[in-house]
Amino acid sequence: MIDLSINTKLATQILSNFIYSEITRVGFSRAVLGLSGGLDSALSCFLAARAMGPEKVLAVRMPYRSSSQDSLDDAQRVIDAIGVNSLTIPITEMVDPLIERFPDMDNMRKGNIMARVRMVVLFDQSAAFNGLVLGTGNKTEILLGYTTIYGDSACAINPLGDLYKTQVRQLSRDLGVPQAVITKPPSADLWSGQTDEGELGFTYEEVDRLLFLLVDERYSPQECVEAGFSQAFVDEVVRKVQRNHFKRVMPPICKLNNRTIGYDFLYPRDWGT
Repeated sequence: MIDLSINTKLATQILSNFIYSEITRVGFSRAVLGLSGGLDSALSCFLAARAMGPEKVLAVRMPYRSSSQDSLDDAQRVIDAIGVNSLTIPITEMVDPLIERFPDMDNMRKGNIMARVRMVVLFDQSAAFNGLVLGTGNKTEILLGYTTIYGDSACAINPLGDLYKTQVRQLSRDLGVPQAVITKPPSADLWSGQTDEGELGFTYEEVDRLLFLLVDERYSPQECVEAGFSQAFVDEVVRKVQRNHFKRVMPPICKLNNRTIGYDFLYPRDWGT
């Protein structure tokens, strides 16, 4: 049996301490994040408010014209529940001029543009609010590459990056995230009817169990098949993890000298923290 349950009390303490220490040790005292109305950003917002105090958190809603009203309403439920600062900055007028230049643009390209425009808005608000940008991506998305590089993956720190989606849901329940946010189908809300699991072709619950064996338990792909997963499913997930590794690392630098960023210049002591 594959058990992904976590000690939520301990996880909350560790994640809150992480947010506080990572923000304050570089001279900041505030946090900024995009609040989509989805589960991941809601949990990040709850954790940030717990770590820094709600008055030091800015949650930014960034709807596109096709964004659902339900997403805006769910984001507002989170804002109301914890009392953080908030802004709503529509991105339609920033996104559409580029989309309109390419009439044959598919939904993936459009979604990537939206995600990167939201990143621009967040980092601008980071400067205005004088706070670090918190990421909202979970471990499942990061491993599968289900993220836009320099879009929703862009952040200063990421408190959720070592939590699988099913663990995000468990922790959200215990922290009091609104039930409507917890139970709705996960979606980036990039176009009407879009859902994460519909695009991926499998559920988070089943892929989390497989990723846990592959990553945390260090199973080989063949051992995962022997554990009961289909060969086709294992092969597909392994391909996604391998193909999207470039999204999980800084751009590789060609090594010429003795101490190269990303190879030898790696540790906090190297840059004085």
